[in-house]
Amino acid sequence: MRTDMTRTARLLLVLALSAAAAGAAAGCGAGETGGTQPAPRTPRSDDRTPRSDDRAQQVAEAWDGSPAAARWRAGYHPMGPVVHLPGNGALRDAADRRAYDIGNFDLRGKLPAAPGGSGRVTWRSGGSLTMPLRDAEQVYETLDTADSPGPRLTVTGAKLGEMTVATSRGPATVPAWLFTLEGYDSPLERAAVSPSELPRPPIRPLGQNVPTDVLAPLGGLTEVAADGRSVTVLAHHGSCDDGPVVDVLETDGSVVLSAAVTGVEDGPCTSELRGREVTVKLAGPVGDRVVLDAFTGRPVPYTDRPGS
Repeated sequence: MRTDMTRTARLLLVLALSAAAAGAAAGCGAGETGGTQPAPRTPRSDDRTPRSDDRAQQVAEAWDGSPAAARWRAGYHPMGPVVHLPGNGALRDAADRRAYDIGNFDLRGKLPAAPGGSGRVTWRSGGSLTMPLRDAEQVYETLDTADSPGPRLTVTGAKLGEMTVATSRGPATVPAWLFTLEGYDSPLERAAVSPSELPRPPIRPLGQNVPTDVLAPLGGLTEVAADGRSVTVLAHHGSCDDGPVVDVLETDGSVVLSAAVTGVEDGPCTSELRGREVTVKLAGPVGDRVVLDAFTGRPVPYTDRPGS
């Protein structure tokens, strides 16, 4: 028999998960927080219920061939990092890495405005899209997200350039601000355009009364394998369970991910929210299929800085 949380703890967790899913683009905790957790379990058939399978099928049927899916495929949706660190990601020491991870930056000087107000995203496979350009100061604020004690990275200037970003339509060349960092010969690159607005989903999200050991919202997409045959997502769980599992339903047009919490214990439980990255293997490459969250019925947003 499936165990369950107390009603209060379950509602707190689902509310927190829903908030995390809505703000995933801003980043969440990618590793364990607040204590050591057991190793991830391999999903078993008895970990799931027919309700989660039914919901995944409903989401796939709503999206496949829909106008929403067509609009999503026509947009710019990153599926990989929109920040490239200096030296191919090799910051010079652990202190600088810590400063980046927590968002501790200092600005020395004035940053430029966006020239012309728009830029072009160009796909390697063909096609392009004109997008609004963000000022360097606006983009800098996406990096400088904390004012905490400890190490800091200092930005001394910026210029407009380009970078390559993995997207739902394959690799694309996008406008980018190239920030000069004190102590580095190469710049920190950050995309100067925001993702396209997500289309209105053709199916409603589930309500908060669904137990988290049946379905729970995902925190975001953190990686797509180079061959496209696996995806890594951020899944949340509480302090009174064995951790998250993620199942997948694949169709020609979509990859629907169903997250749940396993080993939920009876009795009082804190509302502490923890995150774990879960890798899901696929039968075929993602390609241009929409990666969807069964709980929300929406595309899973890429989480650029899960550690922040």
